[in-house]
This record gives sequence, C-alpha cells and structure tokens, in this order.
Amino acid sequence: MRPQDTHPAAYQAQLEVYRRMSPERKSGIVRDLSESVRCLAREGIRQRHPEYSNEEVRRALIALIYGSALAQRLWPGDPVPSP
Repeated sequence: MRPQDTHPAAYQAQLEVYRRMSPERKSGIVRDLSESVRCLAREGIRQRHPEYSNEEVRRALIALIYGSALAQRLWPGDPVPSP
C-alpha cells in the first residue's frame, strides 16, 4: 500500500532500493527503526510522567508494547505504571 504522502514514482523507486538490499541490510534497518520507536515511546512516557524512575519508565514501556496483563505477570504484586 503506497503511503498517501508519497509520489507514486518515489514509492516505486523506494521499493526497488529495498528489493536490491541484502536481508542483513533490511534487518539492520528494521532493528534501527524499532529502537528509534522505543526511544520515542520512552521519551513520551518521561514527558507524561516526569516523576517516574528509570525502572518505572522501563515497566511502562513494557506495558505499552506488550500490554498491562503481561507486565503484571512479569512483576506480580507491583503496580503497572501507566504509559
């Protein structure tokens, strides 16, 4: 599905570049993008909850990504911080 903010020719050129990439390069791009998203999410949590410790930010991120139920199972008896 072509993004609405991308010209069709630009989108096709981008697809061709991706098709020529090695699996290792594609995997590296996905890894880097994933880490960028996690960093942005952590910073969003920090901005919404400046009182959270680093551990609370980490647990809130886990809850955001995997759900509160899983976070509660990982840390039974501890409250799950709100993302």
